[in-house]
Formats: sequence, C-alpha cells, structure tokens
Amino acid sequence: MLQSLKNYSTEKIISLLLSMATSSSNENLVRMTYLMELIPKKDYYRERIRWIRQLIRENHPSIEFPRRILRDLHPNQRNKWISNLAVNHLLSGTNKRKAWLDKEGYYPPSTVVISPTMRCNLSCYGCYAGDYDKSLELSREEIDSVLTQMKEMGVYFAVISGGEPFFKEDIFDIFRKHSDMAFLVFTHGGLIDERMVERLIEVGNVMPAFSLEGYEQETDERRGAGHFRKVMHAMDLLREAGLSFCGSFTQTSRNTEIITSDRYIDMLVEKGCSALWLFSYVPVGREPDLTLMPTPEQRDLMRRRTVDFRATKQMIMVDFWNDGPIISGCIAGGRKYFHINANGDVEPCVFCHFAVDNIRRTTLKEALRSPLFQLIRERQGGHDNLLRPCMLIDHPEIGREIFASEGVYATHRGADEIFTGLSGEMDDYAVSYAEIADKAWEKDFCGKSGTAAKLRCGN
Repeated sequence: MLQSLKNYSTEKIISLLLSMATSSSNENLVRMTYLMELIPKKDYYRERIRWIRQLIRENHPSIEFPRRILRDLHPNQRNKWISNLAVNHLLSGTNKRKAWLDKEGYYPPSTVVISPTMRCNLSCYGCYAGDYDKSLELSREEIDSVLTQMKEMGVYFAVISGGEPFFKEDIFDIFRKHSDMAFLVFTHGGLIDERMVERLIEVGNVMPAFSLEGYEQETDERRGAGHFRKVMHAMDLLREAGLSFCGSFTQTSRNTEIITSDRYIDMLVEKGCSALWLFSYVPVGREPDLTLMPTPEQRDLMRRRTVDFRATKQMIMVDFWNDGPIISGCIAGGRKYFHINANGDVEPCVFCHFAVDNIRRTTLKEALRSPLFQLIRERQGGHDNLLRPCMLIDHPEIGREIFASEGVYATHRGADEIFTGLSGEMDDYAVSYAEIADKAWEKDFCGKSGTAAKLRCGN
C-alpha cells in the first residue's frame, strides 16, 4: 500500500485524510496511518506511526482519543486538528524542524507555552503564576511575531496559559490569523458560555483544557464557591456542540486520594474529556507552601496509577513530572518547550521563574542559543534516573547553580524563594523521593527494551 502512494503530495494526502475522517472504524484508522507514514522524513516518526497502527489493531483503550475526533467532533474542529496538529505539526513540521537542525545546529522545541495575559478573576492558593503582576499583557503584535517565528522553525502547536487566557479580548483574532496552527488553552473554564462555544466552533483550531482539583468540594475550596459547577456546565456545552476538550489538575497532598481513583477518572471520561494533563504542586508563585507538595509516596502513587489508567481508560494522559522515562527526562530550556510570560520574559519552564532574554529585545532563535538554555540542556543529560529529571525538586542544587549563572534575573518578586529560603527543604524532599524513585527505576525500567531508560541503565 505504501509503495502505491509514495508519489502523493502532502496536499493530496491531507485531502485524502479529511475525506476519510467520517469513519472511526479500526480499518479506517489503520488506512489513515499508512497515509500519515508518507509525510515525515525521520525514521523515528514513521516508527511511532507504525506503533500507533499496532495499538489500533490491538484495540488499545487510548485509541478512543483519535476515534472520538473522527466520530464525535464538529467538522470544523475535526478538520483543523487533523490538518494542523497531525499534518502541519507532527508530520510535515518534523521535516521543517529537521531542516532547522541541519541549518542552525539544534532541533527546535516541540511547542512553546505563551501566557498572553496575567489577568484573572480568581485567587487560587498555591497558583504557580500568582506572584506575577496581573496588569502584565503581551500585545497582539508580539504574540503574532512569536507564532510566526515558531512556524519558521516548524512548530505549529502552541500552548496558551496565563492568567486566564480568555480575558484577552483579541485572543480569537490571533487564533483566526494563525489558522494553520493548533492551540491548547489552559483555562479555569468560568468564562465559557454559549457565545464562546460558537467562536470556538468558528476557529476550529482551539482545544480548552479545564483546571480542576477534584470534585466540587476540592475545586471550590481552591477556586471559589460555585466554580466546579461552572466547569461542569462548560464541559456540557462543549460536548453537546461536538467540541473536544481536556482536563488538567495539579496533584497536592490534599487531593491525591481523589485524583488517583478510578471513580474520578471515569467521571471525566463520561463528561467527555479527551485527555488529561497532570501536574504536581511546586512551591513557586503565590505563598509557597511546602505542605501542599505531594509526599514522595504520593508522587510515586500518581506515577503508578497513571500507568494503570493508560492501560484501561479511554483517554490520553500526560504526566508532566513522571513521564521522564517516556520523553528522556526534563523538557525545559528549549529541549522540548519553554515559556514566554506576559511580560515577554523567555523562561525555561512555566515553573522556573527566571530568564536572561525577553521577546521585546531578542528573537526566539537567539533565546534558544542563550548560555542559559544551553547550560540547562547540557545539565539535563547528566541524570541517570529519568524518574528524577527536575532541576527544581529532584536536583535542586542544579537549579540553584543555574539561577546563579551570569545574566539570570528573577521574573517577579519572590521568584528566588525556592532557591534561597526553601533550599534546605527542597534538598530534603529530593533525597526522600530519590529513595523511592531509584528503587522504582531499577525495578520497572532498567533492562526494559524499547525505552529511553535502557540507555541510562547501562544496557
């Protein structure tokens, strides 16, 4: 089949994929993977497509995600996510990123997180972005420039954070202008109503990710009375309109029992969540509170439960802190992503509130070449245990070293607290988690074939 299709152009392949996107049968999904395999030039991506094809043939639960896209989505969103994410970013984009590597000497990140505004009507305790000035905001022209530079590198997927992104009045103008890109928008969900659903249908290239803490009691305790019901209503509006959306939660010492339960995940599947983004509380931002950090035992429980959920639940799950073995460790500093805050500062990670560059005085290409980002990428390769990749909570001594390097500045008042006043506690946490993670690494990953872990274990 591949041989007979090899002369097809990318445009023809996109046309065929969209024409096939009305059937969610396994047979049709398999045929679509054969078409997709024609586009990327890197063997790695062709191998991943073949892996996905095998999951389809095995009827793996995670295949429900692409099946939902074909079966349930509004045609505007379905076609945009096939053409923008699957083709422009994941397939054709890999060819552009490889060409960038050959020309510039480094491989571009997979995405950029952009916080267009810090405006927000909530005051959630422990908010990682809570200490930024709420008046900060990027102009439409500045965001447009960032997105244009991203596409020049072959990056057609952007994550939008904040603040509350939907408080930026012209955000839909940006989505509309960059109609060839896919946008994942982290939102508290309280601003989504029938009118916004119509706008989301119109642009088609936006997928909201709703932030939750657990059920009503846990969510309202952190986000305000009545907020959980607002999010549930917003999810209902999107599902009824045929729009896909994600869930997002931050694991804390208080909600671990809930978010690791089958009942909670099943509730989100029933609401229509296509994917879940998992984060862990880190003492940065508003009133850092070490008691909110999940204990080392709780963090390991979340890791193990995520493995269980991936094998049994009909959704995609991304675990920011515990997926190191899958993505070869820390992704910050431009290795896989970086963050542009609402002041234009180019931060290594949304949780690393320091920088040396700002988009108002440098290009993304220059920022990725900065000594700061190069140092981070150099130090990322020095960790043997990929379950402990983070320079904030797993190797805080490295975080302090990098923060103290030449030209680095904190991007808001109090951003240095994790490296100064809390340094002793962070060292203690890293040691305690290492005792658990090193045993898990040796037991669950060393010697396993087909994983990045194999190389780190000396096999």
